[in-house]
Formats: sequence, structure tokens, C-alpha cells
Amino acid sequence: MARYRGPKTKIARRFREPIFGPSKALERKKYGPGMHGPSKRRRKQSEYAIQLMEKQKAKYTYGILEKQFRKMFVRASTLKGVTGENLLMLCESRLDNVVFRLGLAPTRDAARQLVSHKHITLNGEVANIPSITLRPGDKVGVRERSKSLSTIQNALASTGAALDWVSFDRNSMEGTFVNSPKREQIPENIKEQLIVELYSK
Repeated sequence: MARYRGPKTKIARRFREPIFGPSKALERKKYGPGMHGPSKRRRKQSEYAIQLMEKQKAKYTYGILEKQFRKMFVRASTLKGVTGENLLMLCESRLDNVVFRLGLAPTRDAARQLVSHKHITLNGEVANIPSITLRPGDKVGVRERSKSLSTIQNALASTGAALDWVSFDRNSMEGTFVNSPKREQIPENIKEQLIVELYSK
């Protein structure tokens, strides 16, 4: 499966946000990457550049490449409601993202790997396609033989507060995709309207 394999800290520094998870390098260097350091001679960004950066941030955050992201935008534009919010809702409804939100993995990359390696079940059946879009009521769990994996155990030990649109039972290691999240329930710092404006040109 195609995905970004380049330097993640450099990308996070470009957006000045820990989009791939906590990073010590990002804490030390709170300015963008480049051989000249935190240069003061920064040209004002064009409207197109700002919109493009926002789209790239969303793609890197959710680990989605351009072709698939564009298809999701087209689908979001056909749904009822605000297109930008629909786009983020579709991103959050992906299986790999839900595994991450349930606290079964420390990052989305780790969640994607768990799914690809057949450690995750969907409605009782093994699922190995990270991009599956979940529907309200879908059950996401861990295969019996995978429940002792250190990656999963460590992630569960450091899981923060649960989100309203997913529920999780630690005893059975099974969660439920309760409903598609609304914009205010999505904690990502993404200006989705800029993405809509970019694709609408």
C-alpha cells in the first residue's frame, strides 16, 4: 500500500504541529525546516499556498495520498451538509483512524500497521484494509491471539479521555463506532474550508 515514507519530523516542523505524534525535535526547533534556520525574511504566502498547505496537512495527518483524498472530497461533496465537515468526517470514519481513536495504537501509522497485519477485526471478521469506511454500529476489536501485543498494551496504558462518537470495552478489547463525528468532536487543527476552496478552483 502506498504511503508517505519520508522524514516525518521535517514535515511536522513545516506545519509547526506534531501531526505524527509527540516529537522532541519539534519541541527544540519550533520553526520551519531549512538550511538557514529561523529566517526572518519570510515572504508573504499567497492564498493558493495557504490552501495547499492546509490540504497537505490534512493528508499527512490522516496518512492519505492525493488520489484517494481527492476521491474522498468528491464523495464528501455529494453528501448532505457542509462539504469540508463531511470530508473530515470521512477521514475520521476510516478503520485505521478509528483504531487509533480507540486507543489501540499510539499513532495512525501504528494503527494502519495493526490493520494491515491482520491484528484487528471488524464485526467479528479479520479486516486488513485500513481505508474501510465504518458505519454507525460497527464493532472494532483485537484478534484473540493479538491481545497481548506490546504495542496494543502500551497504547492502552497511555490512552487519554475517550471521544463521544466511539466507545470501548477494555475487558473484551472491542470498541463501537457509535456514529459519524461532528466537526466540534474532531480535535484536529485543520481549516477544512481552505481545502474546499482549493479543490473548487
